[in-house]
Amino acid sequence: MSSLLVVSAHAGDFVWRAAGAIALATSRGQRAKVLCLSFGERGESARAWREGKTLDEIKALRRGEAESAAAVLGAEIEFLDAGDYPLRESDELVDRIVRVYRDFDPAVVLTHPLTDPYNGDHPAAARMALDARVLAQAVGYDAPGDPLGAPPVFFFEPHQPEQCDFKPNVLLDITEVFDVKRKAMECLAAQQHMWDYYTDLAKRRGVQVKRNAGPNLGLPHNTMGEAYMRLYPQVTGELS
Repeated sequence: MSSLLVVSAHAGDFVWRAAGAIALATSRGQRAKVLCLSFGERGESARAWREGKTLDEIKALRRGEAESAAAVLGAEIEFLDAGDYPLRESDELVDRIVRVYRDFDPAVVLTHPLTDPYNGDHPAAARMALDARVLAQAVGYDAPGDPLGAPPVFFFEPHQPEQCDFKPNVLLDITEVFDVKRKAMECLAAQQHMWDYYTDLAKRRGVQVKRNAGPNLGLPHNTMGEAYMRLYPQVTGELS
C-alpha cells in the first residue's frame, strides 16, 4: 500500500489544509499518518485561553480534537509536543522526525510552505520536515530502519497564500470526500471560525479544478478542491 505522511506544525493545520488528501488516501486503503509537532496550545487556542483554561488543559483539549479529526479521516496521528509560538528548530527535533520517516516510510509527504510572514511556526515545521527527509535518506545516518527513498513533497495551502509565495501547481479533486473533511473540521471546536472559511476555499479551488480539468471530464457543479505546490520535479516517462 502507498502511504501519506503529513507534517503539521499545530494540531489543527492538517485538517484545514490537507484533510481532503488524507481522506482520499484512506478511502483507497492507503495508510495516512499525521505528525503534529505541537498542539497549537499557545498561538492557536485563543478561545480556550479566554475561558481561563490552563496550559495543560489546553494541550489536552487540542490533542483530543486532533485525535478525533484523525479518526474521522481514518489516519494515524502522533504528537511530538515540541511547543509552539515559537516552534523552535533543533537537531533533536529533526532527529525525532527522521525516525518517523524511517519507521513509516512515506510514499508522499505533505507539509507547510517555506514562507509565512504571519506564523513562523509553519516554515519552521517545513524546514525541519525537509531536513529530516534528506537525513532519513542517508545510509550513514544513525537511526533505526532502512534509508528512505525520495518521496515527493507537496506544500499545502497556507491561510494567506498570496503573502506566502504560494503558487499552486497541483489541484486535487476532493469532492467525493469533502463531507468527511467537513466532519473532521467540526472536531476542532477551538477554531470554529475556520470551518466556513475552509469550506468556501474548497469551493473556490473546486472551480479551478473544473476549469483546469477541461469540459470533457464532466465534473459536477459542486466540485470541491484542495491546492498544493510541488517542491521537487516530477519524474515521468510521459507528459500528460
